[in-house]
Amino acid sequence: MTLIFVYNANSGKLNALFDAGHKLFSPSTYKCSLCALTYNTLTERTLWKEFRTKSKLTMEFYHKDEFETKFPNIKLIYPTVVKLKDNTITTVITSGLLNRIDSTEMLIRTLDTKLKAI
Repeated sequence: MTLIFVYNANSGKLNALFDAGHKLFSPSTYKCSLCALTYNTLTERTLWKEFRTKSKLTMEFYHKDEFETKFPNIKLIYPTVVKLKDNTITTVITSGLLNRIDSTEMLIRTLDTKLKAI
């Protein structure tokens, strides 16, 4: 099983600069809650990086344009977390739930809870 995290942002250096500026100057209107939970303005959050690197889970991370290129027939609302198992994609955390999560700690707890239920 692979956990796939899909950010509600497009790839590329120009998009990354635009997103960093948006998070810095208008964080309340930033459209990617997953980005805000896993990254500060420019760097990965320490707690998230520790969780990610110590986890035994296989994880992949995509910007929405990268995900849509790799999985053109899968339509999702971003951001989202899905699992890929036996060539089937299933939602683990919806965009709506990600938008209600208010801390990295809560994201990690939610992932733990959802994965135990799978």
